[in-house]
Amino acid sequence: MKAIAFSVGSFEEPLLRDTNHELTLVADQLSMDTVDQATGYEAVLIFGTDDASRPVLTRLHQLGIRYLLTRSAGTDHIDQATADELGIDVKSIPAYSPGAIAEYAVALMLALGRHLREATDNARQFDFKLTRQLVGFELRGKTVGIAGYGNIGQALARILTGFGCQLLAYDAKPEAAQAESEVPIELVSLEDLLTRSDIISLHLPLTEQTQGLFKRETFDRMKRGAMLINTGRGATLNTTDALEALRSGQLGYLGIDVYEHEHGLFFEDRSNSETPDPLIEELLSLPNVLVTGHQAFLTQEALDAIVSQSMAILDDWAH
Repeated sequence: MKAIAFSVGSFEEPLLRDTNHELTLVADQLSMDTVDQATGYEAVLIFGTDDASRPVLTRLHQLGIRYLLTRSAGTDHIDQATADELGIDVKSIPAYSPGAIAEYAVALMLALGRHLREATDNARQFDFKLTRQLVGFELRGKTVGIAGYGNIGQALARILTGFGCQLLAYDAKPEAAQAESEVPIELVSLEDLLTRSDIISLHLPLTEQTQGLFKRETFDRMKRGAMLINTGRGATLNTTDALEALRSGQLGYLGIDVYEHEHGLFFEDRSNSETPDPLIEELLSLPNVLVTGHQAFLTQEALDAIVSQSMAILDDWAH
């Protein structure tokens, strides 16, 4: 199949080149400015940062594109209603490596709980003094609430069971989540998860109901000093409200790998930018916050799975 892949990063280029399809790779993001590069192709491969809004999809349809594949689990960047209307078949990679994101969430928990950022900053100055600020806590015995109990949430539960955590989960479909769970976990309401958890990890899909779900009122119902981790969807967290909760001490720790305003910011070197993001700047100034640039998925195993599943989908379309 003749296809073009947009937003191809250096980390995935060698894998995408080694395929049996006629695949053109471009670093440009898909947008109205770049969409005409898809002229002459049958399928388009995109990434989570690409623009698959109605105008772009309409132009792709005009160019004869029948297939659209996103190399991501999330599809909130795609106007699915327009794709259905135009007859464009849309596919995603829903379960390429749940363990990659789950392990990263635990890495953020451990790094925050054991003050690794402060410790490594001190070590770079050859300051190895043990202080009160470096006293951490163990995961063992802590109550961890998992908001969103799909593939990633369940992978996280399996890991945290080994740490000896007490596990709670909130899910929009609790019956299905309970049936699929492989470890002892208590399915609870969102209210119970907020009030009982020492740590909350977000793995929610982005919907009208979950957008901005974690905001001032939500933080006020959480345990004072609790930790919040978000490796799911950036827009489920109101960053301005999170900053207020951090300043007041209501929120004790924050670890995010996704950000509500990450489009146009993440996936590029912004070190010389004259207009840095003020919210991210303030978050980075706080010792009890960790921010990374949407890299939880970035393991060799996950990349291999994304490419192999993408090629399997192209195979199906080709036949």
